Amino acid sequence: MTTAVPAADELRRLMTERLVAEGALHSPAWQEAFAAVPRHAFVPEFTMRARGSTFHYSRDDSSWMAAAYQDVSLITQFDVTDTATSSSTAPTVMARMLEASGAQDGDSILEVGTGTGYNTALLSHRLGSEHVVSVDVDPTLVNAARNRLQAEGYTPTLIAADGMAGHPERAPYDRLLVTCGVDRLPDAWREQVRPGGVIVAAVGFGIARLTVSTDHSAHGHFLPDLTAFMSARDTADTVRDTARQHFAMLATATGNTRTISLPTNLDADGPAFLVSLAQPAVTQITLTDDAEQHLRCLYDPKSGSWARIIQTDPRAAQLVHDGPRDLWAERESLLTDWVTHGRPGLDRYGLTIDTTGAHTLWLDAPTGPSWRLAPAKPLTHP
Repeated sequence: MTTAVPAADELRRLMTERLVAEGALHSPAWQEAFAAVPRHAFVPEFTMRARGSTFHYSRDDSSWMAAAYQDVSLITQFDVTDTATSSSTAPTVMARMLEASGAQDGDSILEVGTGTGYNTALLSHRLGSEHVVSVDVDPTLVNAARNRLQAEGYTPTLIAADGMAGHPERAPYDRLLVTCGVDRLPDAWREQVRPGGVIVAAVGFGIARLTVSTDHSAHGHFLPDLTAFMSARDTADTVRDTARQHFAMLATATGNTRTISLPTNLDADGPAFLVSLAQPAVTQITLTDDAEQHLRCLYDPKSGSWARIIQTDPRAAQLVHDGPRDLWAERESLLTDWVTHGRPGLDRYGLTIDTTGAHTLWLDAPTGPSWRLAPAKPLTHP
């Protein structure tokens, strides 16, 4: 017997109720937006990864509609190396970011990372299309999003350009929402938000909510949940140099070898978050070898440094590494600090960006324990 798929409006209602029950949605205005905007209209074809498996859906599939309203990221574009480059973010994450923005009637907002256009539609529904500007580096994505938005009755301003430069023509903005992953925030974003305005951005594996001061410095806390976004790209054709592309070398290369103690579970949210901020250029792949041992391979494309961590038990591992940077030693210091401070959750951490663009991570308060984050790449774009 075949179970009937609920209609789109019923799927949206159920999704919205779930987001409210999970505490992701609070305000009636955002609840109304999620209940009204059809997510499926923005993802005619997508890939979903769940429980170690990959599933592909298109409009021709009977399960496509229901899958479009699952609370997961829906991947909509891959590059030539089969690395995902665009997606529709999980609704829970979208909802938390939109609520964190504190956007009110009449606010102007700049969205960096148009993607499918679904989040842009939510913004347009809530604030009015005339108050929404969205920028994406990929003209193909922008054109497709524009067509889908117009089909649903939304007409925000869409720009095909490098989102790291913002869109100064419509500045200053009351809110700035970044829906692609960045290592550091460029100066342009702070400079284009009015004093007292709010930036909500995916920085590393965390989401920062920052208030802009009169001097255009910014500070604020991270949201509590670990989150990974598609990385921002310099151009539509950018292909990142990742550990996965060097899998054969990383899994077998010889180098300096020693036994190390593991200060904590390396896969816990806290360590993953801190590492994403302190070693933003270092990519990682984890795999299991023929002997059922877990291998964690690290790779820094700039220096060519690499490390292979072969975990032999929960508290010990064999380290093999080479290159000018000792990637594990850098990481070990960070994780030891995390354990020393009582394994704090992400929302106990905050970020300050001063007028020079320097980023400082702090625990509990700007006057508490702090760590200066090295620039990951230029903080301003021409």
